[in-house]
Amino acid sequence: MRKSIPMLLVMFLGVGSIAAETPKPNIVFILTDDLGWGDLGVFYQNESPHKKRHKTPHLDRLAEGGLQMRAHYCPAPVCAPSRSTLLTGVHQGNAVVRNNQFDKALEDNHTLGSVLREAGYRTCMIGKYGLQGGVKQKNQSGTPSDWPAYPTKRGFDEFFGYVSHYAGHLHYPNDPWELANEGHRGVPDLWHSDETGDFEICESLSKCYTTDLFTARAKHFIQTHGEKRGDQPFFLMLNYDTPHAALQVPTVAYPKGRGIHGGLQWTGGPNSKSISQPAINTAVGKVDSFIHPDYAQQSWQDTEKRFATMVRRIDTAVGDLNETLEHLGLAENTLVIFTSDNGPHKEAYLAGEAWGSSSYSPQSFHSYGPYDGIKRDCWEGGIRMPTLAWWKNTIESKRIDNTPSQFQDWMATFCDIAGVPAPARCDGVSLLPTLTGKGKQSEALVYIEYQNGSNTPAYEDFLESRRAQPRKEMQVIYMTGDDNRSYKGIRYNIRSADDDFEIYDVEADRDEAHNLAELSAEMKRLQTQMKTRVLQIRSPNASAERPYDDAVVPASEIVDSDLEVFRCDLPDRVSYVPAVNGVLEPPSACVVSGEHEGLTFTAPRPGIYQIHGVFEVSSEGAFSVHAKSDSACFLRLHEAHAIDLQSSGETSSAKRSLAEGRHPFTLTIRAESEGVQTTWFIEKQ
Repeated sequence: MRKSIPMLLVMFLGVGSIAAETPKPNIVFILTDDLGWGDLGVFYQNESPHKKRHKTPHLDRLAEGGLQMRAHYCPAPVCAPSRSTLLTGVHQGNAVVRNNQFDKALEDNHTLGSVLREAGYRTCMIGKYGLQGGVKQKNQSGTPSDWPAYPTKRGFDEFFGYVSHYAGHLHYPNDPWELANEGHRGVPDLWHSDETGDFEICESLSKCYTTDLFTARAKHFIQTHGEKRGDQPFFLMLNYDTPHAALQVPTVAYPKGRGIHGGLQWTGGPNSKSISQPAINTAVGKVDSFIHPDYAQQSWQDTEKRFATMVRRIDTAVGDLNETLEHLGLAENTLVIFTSDNGPHKEAYLAGEAWGSSSYSPQSFHSYGPYDGIKRDCWEGGIRMPTLAWWKNTIESKRIDNTPSQFQDWMATFCDIAGVPAPARCDGVSLLPTLTGKGKQSEALVYIEYQNGSNTPAYEDFLESRRAQPRKEMQVIYMTGDDNRSYKGIRYNIRSADDDFEIYDVEADRDEAHNLAELSAEMKRLQTQMKTRVLQIRSPNASAERPYDDAVVPASEIVDSDLEVFRCDLPDRVSYVPAVNGVLEPPSACVVSGEHEGLTFTAPRPGIYQIHGVFEVSSEGAFSVHAKSDSACFLRLHEAHAIDLQSSGETSSAKRSLAEGRHPFTLTIRAESEGVQTTWFIEKQ
């Protein structure tokens, strides 16, 4: 039997935002590559108890004038899945790109670029990408027509940078590296695309060090944007490919001055068909030769001097970029976020190094800070990101926040700032209350799943039991305990859904040395809650199989089974299925139950409808979930993605193993006209 559900209650909801009353703020998101939490001076280096230290004075000043987000997490401890989640707002339990799927196509769905473009922003990505799909540049050449998920096909008006994962390992686009190992002796492609066309321009970029090149181009974009487009807001995603190996350094010292009249400058002219030489003002001197004077005379290894110089170059470049915003009068209306994609690396790519070995170690500067773990680890050093937020006169200076949050939250945050709703598929929450210090911050879901066949390094400052620990299948979830503290659950080398989590209070126990899992009845309850929730928030993906994919999803303990219907008007300039929030008074009474049950909903008029309900499973088993709609819709079971129909007339199905009991669902429908019909039902296999 299927139930036909009439419209039970109509609520008109507006999307609240600071952008509704003021000009939409510009957004600059700076993403570094393999920079550790401990690599920032203000986070760790300045007070490091170790002998070797490097400096980040400009980033320290940025932190002084803004917010330090000391518990912000990447979604996976390696670049491709981390960047995928950032761009889509979807955590790794629901993502398409997972594990080590470098160069896999980012799904054809809503991204930070497409959502902000619909909100009226000019969107630009500069730097490393690695989610293009199609041909991989390491072994074959390609063009944007070969790449199904090229940035301009995923919401960005302009792209300037490296397309493939491999290209981002080399920091001179047109200069072979004499010191490279066999795998890094090539010259990568670098593309520029905008409304005028697609141009491969690496031959015009001799002696251009990528940190300098991407910074100069970012400054050029900001400076020319106002000249071309007046007051249109912009979203600039600046993806540095450093300090990731190869450990290459600049040609010369950083140019004197900062901002529009100094520092790095794009000198290549306005036309990518014919770039003037040199393209940037540091494309002179000798490739890979400059060591920062603070480090040149240190009795350090060459690789250590190189790494410290690479970080210092990023630091100076960010200061230069920030001064550009100040000089143009944009600082008060621009949010700047600085972070990294995952923990610190142990790579150099120098000749003579065997595969898997390196002459550089993050132990040199303890880039992981006071934590254990590096890139590809789910211990704190691999996943806790060095994150700063700066927004003159909006974010108060000298603030430190230790509230856990994660990359998927930026989608919801930027939508909030832009005055549009986040997509229904977004797994994040808006961090605007945290940034501004105003309003109540919703609790963010911090969740990680990742697989890697290597081991945690056997560093002497890591916990002994952790040294050379096999990684394999890993999983992390943060949950609030009965005492209102945040606890980390972590599993390594997972074999089944029944494996216990180790549980840590990471704020009180930075070493993650005291496993609380068996110490109290409260922690035993939390263990059960963690095992339950990780199955309720994720959806299996055949390209990244997990040992818990076929585990039975536990039922919810909720008692109320009333069906609720929310409504809001169709948002302006938004083509996607958006999230809807509201309060119903009183709740409507309707139970959807049984093993072959569902509903048919007919929209009484255009709008966004969100239906919350519960279906009852009388006996455990495997189920198929089906949906068909005259319009776009999105279905969650518990918090997991189940069905995503992006256009009318589609039909889709998903399979789940469900425990006996009650299972909540949320169905969001974009009804473009009166009479749009959506049918949803579940049946036992």
